[in-house]
Amino acid sequence: MSQLMLGNAAVALGLRDAGCRLVSSYPGTPSTEITENAVKYPEVYCEWAPNEKVALETAAGAALAGARAFCAQKHVGLNVAADPLYTMSYIGVNGGLVIAVADDPGMHSSQNEQDSRHHAEASKVLMLEPSNSQECYDFTKVAFRLSEFFDTPVILRLTTRVAHSTSLVNAQSDGDIPLKDYVKSPQKNVMMPAMAKVRHEFVEQRFDSEVEWAETCALNTVEMNSTSIGVIAAGITYEYAKEALGDKASYLKLGCVYPLPSKLIKDFAASVDTLYVLEQLDPVIERHCKALGLEVRGKELFSKCGEYSQSMIRSVILDSTVPSLSSDVAVPGRPPVLCAGCPHRGLFNALKGISADIFVSGDIGCYTLGALAPINMLDTCICMGASVSALHGRNIVRPEGARRAVAVLGDSTFIHSGITGLINVAYNQSNTKIIVLDNSITGMTGHQQNPTTGKRINGDPTAAVDLEALAKACGISRVLVVDPYDIPATKAAISAELEVDAPALIISRRPCVLLKEVKHEPPFTVDAEKCVGCKACLKIGCPAISISDGKSVIDFTQCVGCGMCLPYCKFDAIKEGK
Repeated sequence: MSQLMLGNAAVALGLRDAGCRLVSSYPGTPSTEITENAVKYPEVYCEWAPNEKVALETAAGAALAGARAFCAQKHVGLNVAADPLYTMSYIGVNGGLVIAVADDPGMHSSQNEQDSRHHAEASKVLMLEPSNSQECYDFTKVAFRLSEFFDTPVILRLTTRVAHSTSLVNAQSDGDIPLKDYVKSPQKNVMMPAMAKVRHEFVEQRFDSEVEWAETCALNTVEMNSTSIGVIAAGITYEYAKEALGDKASYLKLGCVYPLPSKLIKDFAASVDTLYVLEQLDPVIERHCKALGLEVRGKELFSKCGEYSQSMIRSVILDSTVPSLSSDVAVPGRPPVLCAGCPHRGLFNALKGISADIFVSGDIGCYTLGALAPINMLDTCICMGASVSALHGRNIVRPEGARRAVAVLGDSTFIHSGITGLINVAYNQSNTKIIVLDNSITGMTGHQQNPTTGKRINGDPTAAVDLEALAKACGISRVLVVDPYDIPATKAAISAELEVDAPALIISRRPCVLLKEVKHEPPFTVDAEKCVGCKACLKIGCPAISISDGKSVIDFTQCVGCGMCLPYCKFDAIKEGK
């Protein structure tokens, strides 16, 4: 029986039907829904790990113990997990080990646009790439079988459009998959130099076997139509090409994108007059084709940046366009903003009140939006946890600026990779002020639990990290908590702390306004007679406040009665709701 499924949900169903016993992941768009769907199946143990490295190491341990295991992350998360990935390539598996990575062409929710196929090549690990939800399901099951057959981790590469699109899925369980016996084998599983040298030779031999398999595997398919145009594609670009070109082209669809076949590609190239390689981001397949001595057309016609589309492919290859509707209405831009009542807004406005030119070392999360107008507060944003380490480095070389500089990061990000930076600050005693924006949830990826919330992935209660105690245990003696809704008090507390030449952890604690358990106050209103139209209330940057006919207006559908706007009105025009 067919059912419509999100690509990520199809992967989760594939995990269940492949007999996967353990899933450990860290949330990251566009991969998050895999684990959120997998937890619905009681036969699959699921958890959120503190970060992707821990997640992969957990899955690796389960696989070595004989279970089929899985972890998921977005593309930048695979960077964090790269250390265990590269060594697990040497060790291999016992039970199957599958790693999903979701790339983000177009950077819909990411700080870079990297191509994870390079990780497969560098680690010499098999990589499969589905193009629709059915293949997400099928390839997940195939990946486990390949992992066990070749004794290797297998990477399942998704992209945003595949992960977040919906298509039909026919499912069939593989039945009960028993645990494999564990046999102690230090020569295989302990990667010290003497053993690793031997295992490297195994990796090279395994690669040769995988290349031979890729030449005839059922995941790589040829569809012959017109011999004038040939297209090599994988993943979503295959779907785009099919829609754009139809039977005007022949197709070599690559379901296995590492290793790439050679004879199959050569034979396909010989069957067409002009050969195109369509791949988003880097020319991985194109370089392989050119190394084989083939004449192909690729990145000289198509961009290395962003996403492709059906219309782009049709225009470039067929020099044809499809009529489309357009509007001459000038729609104003709508950049992303912090929600009305977001506690991060109070924290940023408190910092702005201390000094408009205070240096803010930013991080990954909802609060990254503090870089945009009208808040305009972030100076840097590198990667998860870098706010702390980068500010430490800045304060070492510019100690005179330490009294006007802070690092900001969320509670989940702090657990992910901020703790080691905090330890570095304490150990090397830099005058670094760290602000943890504790909103009681992992916000940007859709409200996942984390080790500070006291709840596990399924909502069960668990131990919660005590941030205050943790900071003191790491060697930070100055720890304080502020309420970002009270902007004047927050400003005063941070101002006082900046004057002290010692490292400090400041916790800005107020739950996310979108949490179901958060009770909102009645919306505020504006007394039009008292409002003079000074627009001071706009400085806070709340999307619920606007100007109409020269007067401030508060949108009752957005306002949560947080009160952060009250100190900005000097004419008592903003009134509490009833």
